[in-house]
Amino acid sequence: MDIILKYFTDLTTQQKEQLAALFDLYKNWNAKINVVSRKDVDHLYLHHVLHSMSICKWIKFKDGTKVLDVGCGGGFPGVPLAIMYPEVDFHLVDSVRKKLTVVNEVAESIKLKNVRTTHARVEETKGKYDFIVTRAVAKLPVLLSWTRDKVSSKHINAIPNGLIALKGGDLREEIKPVQKKEYVEQISIGDYYEEPFFDEKFIVYVQG
Repeated sequence: MDIILKYFTDLTTQQKEQLAALFDLYKNWNAKINVVSRKDVDHLYLHHVLHSMSICKWIKFKDGTKVLDVGCGGGFPGVPLAIMYPEVDFHLVDSVRKKLTVVNEVAESIKLKNVRTTHARVEETKGKYDFIVTRAVAKLPVLLSWTRDKVSSKHINAIPNGLIALKGGDLREEIKPVQKKEYVEQISIGDYYEEPFFDEKFIVYVQG
């Protein structure tokens, strides 16, 4: 938890307790259902929780915002974001049912009231959302083809609705075809965190 408290100094008592509970919950569940790589689970806070929370450094979701987490896996970035924004509605979708079992059990254990899950492909998901969030699921053009019709045209946040993707590495070729048609912004997570792990990690925003 020290790495979280280093960058987030105004957490409520409840948020601290919920975040602190994640390590044991994920370690125990990961032994049964592999949702985080075995070698990575000991770095849960740095590689998964803090990474997910980088979105909080870039945007502050207003109460009542609706967020769809596409291909949520074991709950990243959706679960840490739901902890940070208890008045925001998070809908976590994945095509692998056992991963959602972990998400549901974690959410129930830490009493997250603002998370719901659906076992489905994102293309089958109905509804409109302010933001689509995702981490390491697919290339940007594919993500946009899946989610374009799910972004609401009514904006309530300081940043217009759209896709927020956590990505790594050299993204120039991936972003190039999207930039021709869309407004795209690439934000370096290394601007927020000093750890070398984040040196080539980015938030990529595509306005909906």
